[in-house]
Amino acid sequence: MSGWIEAFIVVATIAIVVQMAILLAMFIQMRAAMRQFMGIASDLQARIDPILLRINNILADSEDRIASIMGDAAELTRVARTQAQKVDRLFTEAVERLRIQVIRADQILTGTLEVIEEAGSTFRRKLWEPIQQASAMLKGLKAGLDFIRGQKRPKSEETTQDEELFI
Repeated sequence: MSGWIEAFIVVATIAIVVQMAILLAMFIQMRAAMRQFMGIASDLQARIDPILLRINNILADSEDRIASIMGDAAELTRVARTQAQKVDRLFTEAVERLRIQVIRADQILTGTLEVIEEAGSTFRRKLWEPIQQASAMLKGLKAGLDFIRGQKRPKSEETTQDEELFI
């Protein structure tokens, strides 16, 4: 059995040495990659720093302008809102006045039509009724005079009128 333990110890030692060699190789590769990334990062930093400095200067110069623009935009919005409210108030008043005028015109027109209708009724009643009564009286008077005179229609006239009714 002691042979097996020695074999396992030798195998374990070889495995540990191989692992150490792999870890050493990984460490060396990682260090080389870190140097390369550091070089790239410093190069990128050297290129980006002037751009960021320019952007920072532009923003510092533009800060007052942007604040002024924002103030002007707020003022413009306030003025536009005020004007819109005035226009709305004017349109509302105009529509209300128009509605009142339409109601007034309707009342005037309705009153006028009622007066015209009443005048027509009065005209018919006051003028036509007496004319009809006078006409009826004249017809009655004529019939009475015809009766008194004894005038009778000729026979041929009566038959002609009867025949006309049937034709």
